[in-house]
Amino acid sequence: QVQLADSGGGLVQFGGSLSLSCAASGSIDTIYAMGWYRQAPGEERELVAIITSGGTTNFSDSVKGRINIPRGDARRVVYLQMNSLTPKDTAVYYCNEKGPLREYWGRGSEVTVSS
Repeated sequence: QVQLADSGGGLVQFGGSLSLSCAASGSIDTIYAMGWYRQAPGEERELVAIITSGGTTNFSDSVKGRINIPRGDARRVVYLQMNSLTPKDTAVYYCNEKGPLREYWGRGSEVTVSS
């Protein structure tokens, strides 16, 4: 069974930076991509950033230019690094892994940006 352990987050000051990490475990035949989504209070879950197995990245327009999604040395580890945070970035951030039949989710890391 695939499990995603995401960590990081917490309270961040306006203009500060964020660093999250995610490690996946469990058997999966093929990994199409790993990435991050977020869900703000009262909003739907939305894509933040994703990186395919081939290294192609896709970022939400709301975070372009202030985000990085490096992969770890291990095969199924991914990070999220974001700076210049504003209260609009307040959300629960979820790690995501996409396989051939379904996708998997971490439990989420809450991030609160103070104004």
